[in-house]
Amino acid sequence: MDFFVFVSNEWMLTSLLVILIYALAFSERVKGGKPISPHEATRLLNGGEAVLVDLRELKEFNEGHIAGSLNMPFAKIASRVSELDKHRSKVIILADKMGQHGGKIGKTLGSSGFQVRRLQGGVSEWSSQGLPLIKKK
Repeated sequence: MDFFVFVSNEWMLTSLLVILIYALAFSERVKGGKPISPHEATRLLNGGEAVLVDLRELKEFNEGHIAGSLNMPFAKIASRVSELDKHRSKVIILADKMGQHGGKIGKTLGSSGFQVRRLQGGVSEWSSQGLPLIKKK
């Protein structure tokens, strides 16, 4: 009960705390790469302005991946970052299964000087919007 009394008496401080928490969460999210919609990603990929890095394991990648994407599994990408050096002038779009794991890799690549974006909703969202996936046999 004392909590609600404090909040009602100190509503300005409470509001400021909520705003600061939101700002911190937003800034941490952006550090991992700004989210990008599947349609914006398609525009960048088709224009040759971006490279898509699929962070899923090889088995999932072979079951269906976005055309032209590079498979660099989440667990192994730290040792393979040098393979992306030739794409330094392009936007690196990170895609995983549902869009939840790209942030950590995005921070790593961003601190290495790459322009990083994260595919909103991952490959699942891409597929649910009816966009094509390539399947390996």
